[in-house]
Amino acid sequence: MSLSDAQIWAIIIALGLGSYLLRLSFLGLIGGRDLPEWVLRHLRFTAVAIMPGMITPLILFPQATGGTLDPVRLGAAVATIAISLWTRNATLTIFGGAAMLFALHFTIR
Repeated sequence: MSLSDAQIWAIIIALGLGSYLLRLSFLGLIGGRDLPEWVLRHLRFTAVAIMPGMITPLILFPQATGGTLDPVRLGAAVATIAISLWTRNATLTIFGGAAMLFALHFTIR
């Protein structure tokens, strides 16, 4: 399927407009108001819900390996989860997972 330049630009503009309207609906229309406690409680879990959805496909079907499972990425993900559960510290989890990815990359390959 080949798209023309005009179709590509139409898609880009439509996605940008949609993104703007989504943000406006939340920030522009209710941004200056106090939100109920139950809404604030649920908003705290937004990042926790979004991050696994963005990261999981990169672990299970990485483009670098043509979509096949990569033991380096899987091992680093398991180690990152273990570090997170053990330390309960986001900074240590990020750096520990990155160090494990780096170490496994040069150890296994």
